[in-house]
Amino acid sequence: MERRGDWPAESPWIRPAIDALPRHLFAPDRLWRWDGHAYVPVDRDADAERWAAEVYAGPDEATVTQVTDGRASSSLSCQAVVVDMLDSLTLEPGQRVLELGAGTGWNAALLASRAGPGRVTSVELDPELAVRAQKRLDAAHAGAAVEVADGDAGWSQSAPYDRVISTYAVEQVPWSWVTQTRPGGRIVTPWGRLGHVALTVAKDGRSATGWVQGLAQFMPARGTDPGRDFRQVRGGGPAQDERPVTRELWSLRDDPHLRFALRVALSDVHIMTAADDDGLSAWLHDGASSWATLSALGGGRTVAHQGGPRRLADELERAWDRWLAEGKPELYDFGMTVEPDRQYVWCRDAATGPQWPAQEPGHIPLAG
Repeated sequence: MERRGDWPAESPWIRPAIDALPRHLFAPDRLWRWDGHAYVPVDRDADAERWAAEVYAGPDEATVTQVTDGRASSSLSCQAVVVDMLDSLTLEPGQRVLELGAGTGWNAALLASRAGPGRVTSVELDPELAVRAQKRLDAAHAGAAVEVADGDAGWSQSAPYDRVISTYAVEQVPWSWVTQTRPGGRIVTPWGRLGHVALTVAKDGRSATGWVQGLAQFMPARGTDPGRDFRQVRGGGPAQDERPVTRELWSLRDDPHLRFALRVALSDVHIMTAADDDGLSAWLHDGASSWATLSALGGGRTVAHQGGPRRLADELERAWDRWLAEGKPELYDFGMTVEPDRQYVWCRDAATGPQWPAQEPGHIPLAG
């Protein structure tokens, strides 16, 4: 973090807080490691060195603390993103904070170290996780309370809040978060599968708007349907369309600004990439019935195969062309506005820039 310059100068309180509240104090004795096929347990008593390596794998690595039905369902978020989101929150001493998703309790402890005892309420849907998080917070004398509740509903009993922060990703910001935040207050949340936003509630309390702050990949809310994976969507039938691809694909992997723009324009499309000696290949699917592969064949040749009611390779290229036509906006050029009856992502200007509706997964056309 020091070598990369990741400690934010405008929030000098964060580094001492993490020094005083290190990750391992909030990590359970059983962690989970992905072995390439499945999550396998890593127990502290059986292999303390491996356990510690999972806790401190690096600032960009999350530590999986719970697995449900073969999928990671809770984690210690990667430290670099935790720091970035805390910086985006612009938290001041004495402010009242609502956290959505207590998890291990680590983030709540960091919040309480800044806001002060009795100023942080964290909600957690899983009762067992809530109990364990409260025990860790009490052991650290953090002065934060954990309530068992659905984070999407917030926690009205202690509202209004000066700051609201979510530790899980949403496609739509729940309106309850806005109504429970005082005018001028700030909401920081991961949005979709890529990026987090910081919204400021308007003076009249009838909207919240703000800019994308950085990249963040967080788990969705508990109970979110993961949808079908690529193999399930692809099936075994033949492709319905085949054509050459003349576009250079490496930016799909290497350019975070392009990836974010595609995420905005194609909100329900999952894009995976992999490189080999022939070049970069990509796999696309919408979690329902449409798919595409962009297969590198070597010698600079790439071919697209597509199937289902949508032509995802075509949609990808159109959205890519739109991004180029807009002058390659960076992810920091995007923002979000939340109102009672609609919410949308915009580029460069909330009123005059291009807009895309933000809604639950489904095909979203370009607008504006």
